[in-house]
Amino acid sequence: MKVLTSKQMKEIDRTAIEEIGILGPILMENAGLQIVKRLREKFPNVRNEKVVILAGKGNNGGDGFVVARHLYNEGSDPCVLLLASKGEVKGDAAVNLKIADKIGIKINEICTPKDWNKQKEKVFLSSVLVDAIFGTGLAQPARGLYETVIEDINRSKAYKIAVDIPSGLSSDTFQIIGPCVKADLTVTLAAPKIAHIFPPAEECIGELVVADISVPGYLFDNDNLKLELVEEEAILSYFKRRKKDTHKGTYGHLFVLSGSIGKTGAAVMAGKAALKMGAGLVTVGTPESCLPIVARSSVELMTEPLPETSEKTLSSDALKKVLNLLEGKDALLIGPGISTNKSTSELVLSLLPKVRVPAVVDADALNILASKPALLKSLHQPVVLTPHPGEFARLLNLSTKDVVEKKLELVPQFAEKYGVHLVLKGYRTLIAAPDGRVFINPTGNPGMATAGSGDVLSGMIASMMIQEKNLLESILAAVYIHGLSGDIGAEKLGEKPLTAGDIIRYLPSGIRQLEIK
Repeated sequence: MKVLTSKQMKEIDRTAIEEIGILGPILMENAGLQIVKRLREKFPNVRNEKVVILAGKGNNGGDGFVVARHLYNEGSDPCVLLLASKGEVKGDAAVNLKIADKIGIKINEICTPKDWNKQKEKVFLSSVLVDAIFGTGLAQPARGLYETVIEDINRSKAYKIAVDIPSGLSSDTFQIIGPCVKADLTVTLAAPKIAHIFPPAEECIGELVVADISVPGYLFDNDNLKLELVEEEAILSYFKRRKKDTHKGTYGHLFVLSGSIGKTGAAVMAGKAALKMGAGLVTVGTPESCLPIVARSSVELMTEPLPETSEKTLSSDALKKVLNLLEGKDALLIGPGISTNKSTSELVLSLLPKVRVPAVVDADALNILASKPALLKSLHQPVVLTPHPGEFARLLNLSTKDVVEKKLELVPQFAEKYGVHLVLKGYRTLIAAPDGRVFINPTGNPGMATAGSGDVLSGMIASMMIQEKNLLESILAAVYIHGLSGDIGAEKLGEKPLTAGDIIRYLPSGIRQLEIK
């Protein structure tokens, strides 16, 4: 499902109207009907509710007039508060205003703060508020009368339904640009927008419903629309039941280069997660003094002792053995818990250009790469980077704050520049492909912000890579099931007590949930 900017949505609307011939009033009628449908679902006896519709002078207000008409025709007595004079309403919205006026719906014109003071009591006496003030085109903060109205809407105890987007939010940013309605339900039209998906704006959306208003689906199949929300249906094929005539070699052999003294857990969790995700074989290469700990932690993992430094981290002397161990392997996972020791860093920087299998680069290996990001351009096989915002900030030599605020620009830019797949971890994890496409993962919860969660994810991604042919889709599937397993764990245990081990624990439940669909 594509996630659009206001400009992209406007162009799709224009194409539907001018080139395909779907009349604007038809799209507006469909939008209003979708709102009424959701009202009926939430309030089966909606005619008994005190419904107040706050309408602006644009098309969003026009949708509100359609809502008022259908409620009125069904026996309700909706109250419309128009934040403009009737004469200011133009185009398709004016058509629906005129109809509402003629059938007897009272339209209360509010042009000044004084007008609002006379009418605002209706907001506080209502049981349902329909916010149809601003649409997706808002770019500046709401001020003056609009600010006052929004504040009073939020003070009301009524159930609040926003048409397309809560008024006061800009659809093109997840930042809150000014005062905005805090909705209980948002019915967005045709496709979600950026503000619907990412916090903090997302926190004002409430429940989100994407409503079909009869815009032809093929208009969204455009290579220029590069931001997309991952849908479960798109990854289900990666969780189909296995064929009977297969063996462990069918599902690949992963080599994990991980661990140091005090961080052996990272190696164990990455390896365990890879096995639980279905890898046929997993070998963990780790400093020789760490091997007994890793080996005892999971008997299914194969282990290889590697030369170590005096600090018991991987030594640059391990290069030749690691390259030998990579012979016959299907992929490499490098980084969890390896430290940024000088000798370890030399190993990583010397090893990566010599790797001839797909690689997942995570954790400390990313911090090491931050000193030479250009090295990424010299790698021979597909590479997946899995940074959290802090690690990504180090790769870019920016602040974490800048990365968080500009992630929708920075993530695809980096992936395109270096020809890598990039997974920026966090709530609404972003997955970018080298061609600039960006996918938003919808699963996961704040309980997964815990030590080791990233190690589990890197193991799952590497595991899917060796089992499936399509690299991008295998990454999407792994990220999705990682979040889903965390969601199942949070449902069972709560978010606060959730640990990375619980994500592995509930991974089979997540896979089973998708497998039976």
